[in-house]
Amino acid sequence: MRIHVENETSRLRAVVLGLPNQSGPTPTLEETFDSKSYESVLHGVYPAEADIQREMDAFEAVLRKYDVDVYRPALVPDCNQVFSRDVGFVIDDKIIVSNVIPDRQEEIDAYEDIYRQIHYKQIYNLPESVHVEGGDVILYKNFIFLGQYDFPDYRQVKTARTNRLAVDYLRMIFPGRTILPLNLLKSDTDPYQGILHLDCTFMPVGKDKCLIYKRGFMNPRDADHLIEIFGGPENVFEITTEEMYYMNTNVFSISEDVVVTEEHFNRLNRHLREKWGMTVETVPYREISKMGGLLRCSTLPLRRD
Repeated sequence: MRIHVENETSRLRAVVLGLPNQSGPTPTLEETFDSKSYESVLHGVYPAEADIQREMDAFEAVLRKYDVDVYRPALVPDCNQVFSRDVGFVIDDKIIVSNVIPDRQEEIDAYEDIYRQIHYKQIYNLPESVHVEGGDVILYKNFIFLGQYDFPDYRQVKTARTNRLAVDYLRMIFPGRTILPLNLLKSDTDPYQGILHLDCTFMPVGKDKCLIYKRGFMNPRDADHLIEIFGGPENVFEITTEEMYYMNTNVFSISEDVVVTEEHFNRLNRHLREKWGMTVETVPYREISKMGGLLRCSTLPLRRD
Protein backbone atom coordinates (compact mmCIF):
# COMPACT_ATOMS: atom_id res chain seq x y z
CA MET A 1 0.00 0.00 0.00
CA ARG A 2 1.31 3.46 -0.87
CA ILE A 3 0.93 5.98 1.96
CA HIS A 4 1.51 9.71 1.64
CA VAL A 5 0.04 12.69 3.52
CA GLU A 6 1.59 16.16 3.36
CA ASN A 7 -1.25 18.29 4.72
CA GLU A 8 -4.84 18.28 5.98
CA THR A 9 -6.71 19.30 2.83
CA SER A 10 -5.26 17.74 -0.34
CA ARG A 11 -7.56 15.33 -2.18
CA LEU A 12 -8.13 12.30 0.04
CA ARG A 13 -7.68 8.88 -1.58
CA ALA A 14 -7.47 6.38 1.31
CA VAL A 15 -8.41 6.55 4.98
CA VAL A 16 -8.96 4.34 8.01
CA LEU A 17 -12.33 4.98 9.63
CA GLY A 18 -12.87 3.76 13.19
CA LEU A 19 -15.44 1.15 14.18
CA PRO A 20 -18.74 1.89 15.95
CA ASN A 21 -19.91 -1.56 17.02
CA GLN A 22 -19.35 -3.68 20.14
CA SER A 23 -17.77 -0.74 21.94
CA GLY A 24 -18.56 -2.12 25.39
CA PRO A 25 -20.53 -0.80 28.37
CA THR A 26 -20.70 2.83 29.42
CA PRO A 27 -17.49 3.61 31.33
CA THR A 28 -17.47 4.68 34.95
CA LEU A 29 -16.25 8.17 35.79
CA GLU A 30 -12.89 6.70 36.80
CA GLU A 31 -12.60 4.91 33.43
CA THR A 32 -13.11 8.02 31.29
CA PHE A 33 -10.07 9.44 29.47
CA ASP A 34 -11.30 12.96 28.64
CA SER A 35 -13.48 15.74 30.02
CA LYS A 36 -16.32 15.33 27.50
CA SER A 37 -16.72 11.63 28.32
CA TYR A 38 -16.51 12.50 32.01
CA GLU A 39 -19.35 14.99 31.62
CA SER A 40 -21.45 12.55 29.55
CA VAL A 41 -21.11 9.78 32.13
CA LEU A 42 -21.74 12.19 35.01
CA HIS A 43 -25.02 13.38 33.45
CA GLY A 44 -26.14 10.00 32.08
CA VAL A 45 -26.01 11.00 28.39
CA TYR A 46 -23.17 8.77 27.16
CA PRO A 47 -24.15 7.71 23.60
CA ALA A 48 -25.85 4.42 22.79
CA GLU A 49 -24.18 2.06 20.33
CA ALA A 50 -27.06 2.33 17.84
CA ASP A 51 -26.57 6.11 17.64
CA ILE A 52 -22.81 5.75 17.20
CA GLN A 53 -23.42 3.26 14.38
CA ARG A 54 -25.91 5.55 12.66
CA GLU A 55 -23.58 8.55 12.76
CA MET A 56 -20.50 6.68 11.54
CA ASP A 57 -22.53 5.11 8.71
CA ALA A 58 -23.46 8.61 7.57
CA PHE A 59 -19.81 9.69 7.61
CA GLU A 60 -18.71 6.58 5.70
CA ALA A 61 -21.37 7.25 3.06
CA VAL A 62 -19.92 10.72 2.42
CA LEU A 63 -16.38 9.34 2.11
CA ARG A 64 -17.51 6.71 -0.39
CA LYS A 65 -19.50 9.32 -2.30
CA TYR A 66 -16.15 10.93 -3.15
CA ASP A 67 -14.56 7.57 -4.12
CA VAL A 68 -12.30 7.40 -1.08
CA ASP A 69 -10.93 3.95 -0.22
CA VAL A 70 -12.16 3.26 3.32
CA TYR A 71 -10.30 0.78 5.53
CA ARG A 72 -11.50 -0.43 8.94
CA PRO A 73 -9.53 -1.90 11.86
CA ALA A 74 -10.21 -5.45 13.06
CA LEU A 75 -13.05 -5.69 15.56
CA VAL A 76 -12.09 -5.91 19.24
CA PRO A 77 -15.20 -6.78 21.30
CA ASP A 78 -15.98 -4.49 24.25
CA CYS A 79 -13.49 -1.87 23.05
CA ASN A 80 -14.21 1.69 21.90
CA GLN A 81 -12.60 1.87 18.44
CA VAL A 82 -14.29 5.01 17.12
CA PHE A 83 -11.29 7.33 17.26
CA SER A 84 -8.69 5.95 14.85
CA ARG A 85 -6.76 9.25 14.82
CA ASP A 86 -5.43 8.48 18.30
CA VAL A 87 -3.63 5.28 17.35
CA GLY A 88 -1.48 6.54 14.50
CA PHE A 89 -0.85 9.19 11.86
CA VAL A 90 0.89 9.56 8.50
CA ILE A 91 3.39 12.34 7.74
CA ASP A 92 4.80 12.34 4.22
CA ASP A 93 5.56 8.64 3.51
CA LYS A 94 5.88 7.48 7.13
CA ILE A 95 3.27 6.18 9.55
CA ILE A 96 3.83 6.79 13.26
CA VAL A 97 2.27 4.30 15.67
CA SER A 98 1.18 6.21 18.77
CA ASN A 99 2.04 5.37 22.35
CA VAL A 100 -1.53 5.41 23.62
CA ILE A 101 -2.39 5.05 27.30
CA PRO A 102 -2.05 1.39 28.42
CA ASP A 103 -5.81 0.78 28.66
CA ARG A 104 -6.09 1.30 24.89
CA GLN A 105 -3.34 -1.04 23.66
CA GLU A 106 -5.93 -3.39 22.13
CA GLU A 107 -6.86 -0.63 19.69
CA ILE A 108 -3.30 -0.59 18.32
CA ASP A 109 -3.33 -4.36 17.81
CA ALA A 110 -6.50 -4.08 15.69
CA TYR A 111 -4.50 -2.29 12.95
CA GLU A 112 -2.14 -5.18 12.34
CA ASP A 113 -3.75 -6.20 9.02
CA ILE A 114 -3.47 -2.62 7.74
CA TYR A 115 0.15 -2.22 8.85
CA ARG A 116 0.99 -5.53 7.16
CA GLN A 117 0.18 -3.86 3.81
CA ILE A 118 2.70 -1.06 4.42
CA HIS A 119 6.45 -1.50 3.93
CA TYR A 120 8.06 -2.06 7.32
CA LYS A 121 10.64 0.70 6.72
CA GLN A 122 7.78 3.22 6.61
CA ILE A 123 6.38 2.22 10.02
CA TYR A 124 7.78 4.00 13.08
CA ASN A 125 7.11 2.67 16.58
CA LEU A 126 7.76 5.34 19.16
CA PRO A 127 10.22 4.88 22.02
CA GLU A 128 8.41 4.26 25.30
CA SER A 129 9.22 7.73 26.65
CA VAL A 130 7.82 9.55 23.58
CA HIS A 131 4.09 10.27 23.79
CA VAL A 132 2.08 11.69 20.89
CA GLU A 133 -1.41 11.07 19.52
CA GLY A 134 -2.62 11.94 16.03
CA GLY A 135 -5.09 14.56 17.22
CA ASP A 136 -2.17 16.68 18.36
CA VAL A 137 -0.45 16.56 14.94
CA ILE A 138 -1.58 19.00 12.22
CA LEU A 139 0.19 19.46 8.88
CA TYR A 140 0.26 22.68 6.85
CA LYS A 141 2.76 23.49 4.10
CA ASN A 142 6.18 22.83 5.70
CA PHE A 143 4.85 23.02 9.27
CA ILE A 144 4.06 20.26 11.73
CA PHE A 145 1.94 21.95 14.39
CA LEU A 146 2.17 19.88 17.56
CA GLY A 147 -0.19 20.24 20.51
CA GLN A 148 1.56 19.36 23.75
CA TYR A 149 1.52 19.73 27.52
CA ASP A 150 5.04 20.53 28.72
CA PHE A 151 4.62 20.88 32.48
CA PRO A 152 5.79 18.94 35.57
CA ASP A 153 2.34 17.44 36.29
CA TYR A 154 2.13 15.84 32.82
CA ARG A 155 1.74 12.30 34.17
CA GLN A 156 -1.09 13.33 36.51
CA VAL A 157 -3.20 14.89 33.73
CA LYS A 158 -5.30 12.33 31.81
CA THR A 159 -5.89 14.70 28.90
CA ALA A 160 -2.16 15.38 28.42
CA ARG A 161 -1.35 13.06 25.52
CA THR A 162 1.72 14.58 23.82
CA ASN A 163 4.94 15.41 25.66
CA ARG A 164 8.06 17.45 24.97
CA LEU A 165 10.04 14.41 23.83
CA ALA A 166 7.66 14.06 20.87
CA VAL A 167 8.91 17.39 19.53
CA ASP A 168 12.52 16.17 19.56
CA TYR A 169 11.58 12.81 18.01
CA LEU A 170 9.61 14.33 15.13
CA ARG A 171 12.42 16.79 14.45
CA MET A 172 14.78 13.85 14.15
CA ILE A 173 12.73 11.89 11.60
CA PHE A 174 11.41 14.93 9.71
CA PRO A 175 14.46 17.23 9.57
CA GLY A 176 13.06 19.13 6.60
CA ARG A 177 9.90 20.12 8.43
CA THR A 178 9.38 23.03 10.84
CA ILE A 179 7.98 21.69 14.13
CA LEU A 180 5.93 24.26 16.04
CA PRO A 181 4.99 23.06 19.57
CA LEU A 182 1.86 24.63 21.09
CA ASN A 183 0.95 24.14 24.74
CA LEU A 184 -2.77 23.49 25.27
CA LEU A 185 -5.05 24.21 28.21
CA LYS A 186 -6.05 20.97 29.98
CA SER A 187 -8.89 19.80 32.18
CA ASP A 188 -9.83 16.20 32.90
CA THR A 189 -13.37 17.06 34.02
CA ASP A 190 -14.56 20.34 32.42
CA PRO A 191 -14.91 20.37 28.60
CA TYR A 192 -15.38 24.15 28.61
CA GLN A 193 -11.97 24.67 30.22
CA GLY A 194 -9.67 22.13 28.59
CA ILE A 195 -8.52 20.99 25.15
CA LEU A 196 -7.94 17.26 24.58
CA HIS A 197 -6.02 17.55 21.28
CA LEU A 198 -4.82 20.36 19.03
CA ASP A 199 -7.53 19.55 16.46
CA CYS A 200 -10.12 20.47 19.11
CA THR A 201 -8.94 24.10 19.03
CA PHE A 202 -7.39 24.63 15.56
CA MET A 203 -7.75 23.22 12.03
CA PRO A 204 -6.65 24.28 8.51
CA VAL A 205 -9.28 24.17 5.77
CA GLY A 206 -9.19 24.99 2.08
CA LYS A 207 -5.91 26.23 0.63
CA ASP A 208 -4.87 28.88 3.16
CA LYS A 209 -7.68 29.21 5.73
CA CYS A 210 -8.11 27.93 9.28
CA LEU A 211 -10.55 27.57 12.15
CA ILE A 212 -9.31 28.52 15.62
CA TYR A 213 -10.39 28.82 19.23
CA LYS A 214 -7.83 31.29 20.54
CA ARG A 215 -8.45 30.62 24.24
CA GLY A 216 -7.45 26.96 23.88
CA PHE A 217 -3.74 27.84 24.03
CA MET A 218 -1.75 28.33 27.22
CA ASN A 219 0.10 31.21 25.58
CA PRO A 220 -2.15 33.69 23.68
CA ARG A 221 0.80 34.56 21.44
CA ASP A 222 0.65 31.04 19.98
CA ALA A 223 -2.82 31.73 18.58
CA ASP A 224 -1.65 35.09 17.21
CA HIS A 225 1.31 33.37 15.55
CA LEU A 226 -0.98 30.84 13.86
CA ILE A 227 -3.18 33.65 12.55
CA GLU A 228 -0.09 35.35 11.11
CA ILE A 229 0.99 32.10 9.40
CA PHE A 230 -2.42 31.90 7.70
CA GLY A 231 -2.22 35.46 6.39
CA GLY A 232 -4.24 37.39 8.94
CA PRO A 233 -7.80 37.57 10.32
CA GLU A 234 -9.48 37.51 6.89
CA ASN A 235 -8.31 33.90 6.46
CA VAL A 236 -9.37 32.82 9.96
CA PHE A 237 -12.72 31.76 11.40
CA GLU A 238 -12.71 32.27 15.17
CA ILE A 239 -15.02 29.98 17.10
CA THR A 240 -16.69 30.74 20.43
CA THR A 241 -16.35 28.80 23.68
CA GLU A 242 -19.73 27.16 23.08
CA GLU A 243 -18.68 26.15 19.56
CA MET A 244 -15.42 24.75 20.94
CA TYR A 245 -17.46 22.67 23.39
CA TYR A 246 -19.26 21.10 20.43
CA MET A 247 -15.91 20.69 18.60
CA ASN A 248 -16.47 23.02 15.64
CA THR A 249 -12.77 22.86 14.68
CA ASN A 250 -12.83 19.06 14.42
CA VAL A 251 -13.96 18.94 10.78
CA PHE A 252 -12.48 16.71 8.10
CA SER A 253 -11.39 17.79 4.61
CA ILE A 254 -11.83 15.53 1.59
CA SER A 255 -10.16 18.16 -0.58
CA GLU A 256 -9.38 21.88 -0.57
CA ASP A 257 -12.93 22.49 -1.78
CA VAL A 258 -14.88 19.84 0.17
CA VAL A 259 -15.12 19.62 3.95
CA VAL A 260 -17.24 17.34 6.14
CA THR A 261 -18.76 18.99 9.22
CA GLU A 262 -21.41 18.29 11.84
CA GLU A 263 -24.94 19.24 10.82
CA HIS A 264 -25.49 21.53 13.83
CA PHE A 265 -22.48 23.79 13.08
CA ASN A 266 -24.77 26.45 11.63
CA ARG A 267 -22.55 29.55 11.84
CA LEU A 268 -19.45 27.70 10.64
CA ASN A 269 -21.22 25.89 7.80
CA ARG A 270 -22.74 29.13 6.55
CA HIS A 271 -19.34 30.85 6.62
CA LEU A 272 -17.61 28.00 4.78
CA ARG A 273 -20.23 28.04 2.04
CA GLU A 274 -20.97 31.75 1.67
CA LYS A 275 -17.66 33.41 2.55
CA TRP A 276 -15.10 30.83 1.47
CA GLY A 277 -17.07 29.14 -1.33
CA MET A 278 -16.58 25.59 -0.09
CA THR A 279 -18.74 22.51 -0.56
CA VAL A 280 -19.88 21.48 2.92
CA GLU A 281 -21.05 17.92 3.49
CA THR A 282 -22.89 17.71 6.80
CA VAL A 283 -23.46 14.58 8.87
CA PRO A 284 -25.03 13.93 12.29
CA TYR A 285 -22.21 13.44 14.80
CA ARG A 286 -23.41 15.06 18.01
CA GLU A 287 -23.77 11.78 19.90
CA ILE A 288 -20.21 10.76 19.10
CA SER A 289 -19.02 14.18 20.27
CA LYS A 290 -20.14 13.18 23.77
CA MET A 291 -17.16 10.77 23.84
CA GLY A 292 -14.60 13.52 23.36
CA GLY A 293 -14.01 13.46 19.59
CA LEU A 294 -15.62 14.27 16.27
CA LEU A 295 -14.98 13.79 12.55
CA ARG A 296 -11.21 14.25 12.30
CA CYS A 297 -10.75 12.12 15.41
CA SER A 298 -12.53 9.23 13.67
CA THR A 299 -10.10 9.11 10.73
CA LEU A 300 -6.54 8.09 9.98
CA PRO A 301 -5.73 9.34 6.45
CA LEU A 302 -3.34 7.05 4.59
CA ARG A 303 -3.05 8.80 1.25
CA ARG A 304 -3.74 12.25 -0.12
CA ASP A 305 -2.69 13.71 -3.47
